[in-house]
Amino acid sequence: MADAAAVGAPASTPLPERADVHWRPLVDDARLRRLQLAWLATTVAHVVPFLGTAALLLWLEPLTLPVALMSVAHAWVIPLLYAQRGANVVRRRSSRATAAAQRTALGLLGDLLGHEARDRAARTGLVLEPGRLGTWLVGAHGALLVRRGGSVVHCFCVRVPDPDLPDGDRIAHLVLALRSDERGFATVANQAFAGAPWRVRARLAAEQRPALADAIAAERARAAADPPLAVAAR
Repeated sequence: MADAAAVGAPASTPLPERADVHWRPLVDDARLRRLQLAWLATTVAHVVPFLGTAALLLWLEPLTLPVALMSVAHAWVIPLLYAQRGANVVRRRSSRATAAAQRTALGLLGDLLGHEARDRAARTGLVLEPGRLGTWLVGAHGALLVRRGGSVVHCFCVRVPDPDLPDGDRIAHLVLALRSDERGFATVANQAFAGAPWRVRARLAAEQRPALADAIAAERARAAADPPLAVAAR
């Protein structure tokens, strides 16, 4: 993806990858809201029939309790699987890059984003980046977007083609693309999940949970400082 200026500024150079997904509408606040509602509707459409089946079985015949419990278990597991799918976009993965290359990439990431961002990336594999659409957590293979005062998180899977690229270089690559064209970045990326942050947090690795908490806090602080923007996001 392309290099960039600051997140939130109008895209000076749209990402060339947008041409590969020309049929997708350019993402904005309204589209993110619709995507969130679509994920909610999908979850409800999967969960309610199982719960309804369990209730109907018990009403017809209490001896069907074991089958009813299996139906309830399905209703419980399906939302967990969706949240796991979302958390997986920032899951740390093994890399072909050598340890020396990884250290060098982290050092260069510190030069680009600052030492705090470098240290967070070393601990969690994530970099916090504010944008117009919300507060981003960018990883080597995907990104989380915290929105609406910290009440919603969107999970995006983003592919960087070079398999030998160290994680620090991958993150820098994605951050620069995000800064160049935030709406294009969200359009090109494949959304894996959208829902309440606590659902994703429970599926994240333990060392990544503080990073999500920081993003939520940053988004809440921004919403408090700019109430009209928070209302518009709703």
